[in-house]
Amino acid sequence: MSRLILGFIRHGDYQQLAEVPSAHQPFELTSKGKADTCTEAQKLCRFILQEGWQLLPQIDCSNMLRSWQTAEIYQVILEAALDISLSNQSYDALAERSVGAVANLTVKQIETIVNNDPRYSRLPDGWKSDSHFCLPFQGAESLMNAGHRVAEHIKTQMLNIPRKSDSQLKLCVGHGASFRHAAYHLGVINAEEIAQLSMYHSRPIFLELLEDGTWQHIAGEWKYRSSVAAIPMD
Repeated sequence: MSRLILGFIRHGDYQQLAEVPSAHQPFELTSKGKADTCTEAQKLCRFILQEGWQLLPQIDCSNMLRSWQTAEIYQVILEAALDISLSNQSYDALAERSVGAVANLTVKQIETIVNNDPRYSRLPDGWKSDSHFCLPFQGAESLMNAGHRVAEHIKTQMLNIPRKSDSQLKLCVGHGASFRHAAYHLGVINAEEIAQLSMYHSRPIFLELLEDGTWQHIAGEWKYRSSVAAIPMD
């Protein structure tokens, strides 16, 4: 049976700055992040063998170090367990939402800058997790913008894969918020679910591209939030 399957993988736990909404932080995985990624990669090996899927040779990842490191760990473990050769390719298109010129400043610093700039109104409550809000700075984008960017990359990559008689799996390593918003753009989750769902670090969620061009969630668990009051961006 011909099937095209995408494995969304959120990067592992990393050394994230406190109170900083930008996800463009150039820091590495923690020891926990590396260990969890090893565990999840070993689980994926068993799942691929169980399902009889063919793993495509290129793993896509974002250019953030934590994403690349996650992809590298997956590559090493999958190559050894499945006796195959894989490669990683990094893409700007898979980055998390950019906050532009205020990248890696704290929430308080950003709000102070906005309040002191006569061109801008005070930021609305909940701006960090508002899917449609975009900061008024050069290079900034909304979460919806980021999700659309990721979704377009995924569609381009998947539509270029020729269908065969077997099931083919493409792995894509990136970031939680942009992946959730990409899933919305792909029609897999609705707008209300964006804030209700998260992703486990390093653990795949599997989406299938059907022959009619629609997508469906076929395996892997979303993480449900206990509260949506403070939604992390990555």
